[in-house]
Amino acid sequence: MAGVCDRAPDFLSPSGNQVLGPALGSVASLNCTAWVVSGPHCPLPSVQWLKDGLPLNNGSHYDLHEASWVKANLSEVLVSSVLGINLTSAEDYGAFTCSVQNVSSFSFTLWRAGPVSHLAAVLASLLVLLVLLLAALFYVKCRLNVLLWYQDTYGEVEVNDGKLYDAYVSYSDNPEDRKFVNFILQPQLARRRGYKLFLDDRDLLPRAEPSADLLVNLSRCRRLIVVLSDAFLGRAWCSHSFREGLCRLLELTRRPIFITFEGQRREPAHPALHLLRQHRHLVTLLRWKPGSVTPSSDFWKELQLALPRKVQYRAMEGDPQTRLQDDKDPMLVVRGRLPEGGTLDPELDPDPEGDLGVRGPVFGKPSAPPCASGVSLGEGRGSEVDVSDLGSRNYSARTDFYCLVSKDDM
Repeated sequence: MAGVCDRAPDFLSPSGNQVLGPALGSVASLNCTAWVVSGPHCPLPSVQWLKDGLPLNNGSHYDLHEASWVKANLSEVLVSSVLGINLTSAEDYGAFTCSVQNVSSFSFTLWRAGPVSHLAAVLASLLVLLVLLLAALFYVKCRLNVLLWYQDTYGEVEVNDGKLYDAYVSYSDNPEDRKFVNFILQPQLARRRGYKLFLDDRDLLPRAEPSADLLVNLSRCRRLIVVLSDAFLGRAWCSHSFREGLCRLLELTRRPIFITFEGQRREPAHPALHLLRQHRHLVTLLRWKPGSVTPSSDFWKELQLALPRKVQYRAMEGDPQTRLQDDKDPMLVVRGRLPEGGTLDPELDPDPEGDLGVRGPVFGKPSAPPCASGVSLGEGRGSEVDVSDLGSRNYSARTDFYCLVSKDDM
């Protein structure tokens, strides 16, 4: 029977050596429970607690509760010992061992947990906040540039739609609006960005109903731009029937563009402006500020986003004036004339009216040479230069200048 009684206990708790880190000032409960073989010749099971390899004394810091249960067939006994430890000082921590009948044991190692370190959490929070701030800054600074890049790369190309103009510009016939449209809006859109504009200073909706001319002109334009100046807002239909007029415009054109001005003399609560702010999802409302005159300002970027995508075609190689005249200087005819009675093919000149819209042909048949023997601009080269048609050249189409006197002639 001695061999049966020496069988190792079957521990239920703990299942193995444990390492715990309770905080100072707390109470740690160590549970030691095991099945022990029982019999008439076996000694009564006992649980012994050790601290750092020494028997545990009965100090006030410990609270011990023991209990036992016997199986119905009296073959095994369930013993349980719960040790409570009041951790009031650093000396209360250590290695506690639970031993049953000095046959088998498991240990509980208590170590003092230091103050909770939030450094990692704080650094992670700061990193996330920094990423969010950078993302917000990138959105504010580069949002329009990214949208413009996307429009120029993947935007819808509105071609072959029967439209002759990119935008219909409606403004009031007064000096301030004419200056804004002709000296700021049109040069920026037409000359720098290549948009074709239809300018109209007549009343857009005289009686809140579109006129026949307006219907025809809007049908030839892809967008509508309305310059909402003080003079424009002073019209009768803007104050009394702007809602009906806006509904008509929404039926005639795709997402009309309204340009307002910062510091307008009229009340900010003007009925037309108030209505446009309520329907921002149907219209494009832009505000002109003193700094908007810069070509890289947000005003022009937002306006370009509201206008159709422009497709850049490859320009003709060389200057058409130079290439067609077969000379090195577009202001002179060198080593070449048009054949007698001949004219230039208008299809070869992409803009026969000139870069600045000057009416009339740019090139014409040169007039007869004067009776003088010729003008010499260099030794031995007098017969190669013909300056007789300088008066018929379109100098306004050029933005650069040429010097007709070489250093040798001085």
